[in-house]
Amino acid sequence: MSYPHYHMGSAIFRHYMPSAGSRTASRSLEFGKTHVVRPKGKHQATIVWLHGLGDNGLSSYQLLESLPLPNIKWICPTAPSRPVTILGGFSCTAWFDMGELSEDGPVDWESLDASASHIANLLSTEPADVKVGIGGFSMGAAVAQYSATCFAMGRYGNGIPYPVNLRAVVGLSGWLPGSRSLRNKIEVSHEARRRAALLPVLLSHGISDDVVLYKYGEKSAQSLSSAGFRYITFKSYDGLGHYTVPREMDEVSNWLSSRLGLGGST
Repeated sequence: MSYPHYHMGSAIFRHYMPSAGSRTASRSLEFGKTHVVRPKGKHQATIVWLHGLGDNGLSSYQLLESLPLPNIKWICPTAPSRPVTILGGFSCTAWFDMGELSEDGPVDWESLDASASHIANLLSTEPADVKVGIGGFSMGAAVAQYSATCFAMGRYGNGIPYPVNLRAVVGLSGWLPGSRSLRNKIEVSHEARRRAALLPVLLSHGISDDVVLYKYGEKSAQSLSSAGFRYITFKSYDGLGHYTVPREMDEVSNWLSSRLGLGGST
């Protein structure tokens, strides 16, 4: 079984040099087309999967449709097109604006909240007996991890209540926006600590990733763990760059089956 690689987002990272351009004025942006992989067996779980920078929901659909997970419905949205600072203002699909990755760099909280809210809305209409989760690659993994923190705190960064009961989060080759301040935000609330302790999170990263460096994936896992997320699984892959491989997706499938208690067609 083969899986398509996510070349598009990483190609954009490589071929556009970051500039010191100012952040563009916030405005309402339209999300692109959403693709859905229907469950082939009994519908037990729904997961929104988020693509990387410059990619689209169709790529996610193609990655996921052949996975041996007949009980999962996959929702694959497409991010809005927006000017991206790290690309010198070049417009492409992006869940939020970003500059150079760094612990001290500015974070586009407004767009993160808008994307996290869009994803939660996609999940909010699922049947009550269906478990819901979020996964993603690269920038999509960053939004998935941010959504995990919103779930734990019970609200978005802007204070609006977070409406979905997440049961699993997966992040491949990504990072956690605002990781430095997370622990302080979670520690002040008993409910936030309780929710963080219950949510399983799988993070995986290629050691040879030259787009989102391995250290950012490792730091994300450490930050979530120190903030009270007890069920963190961090997988590292020797020789893996900024893309997915069958072995990694097999581990994602096994982890989701186990954590969500999936199985059977009835």
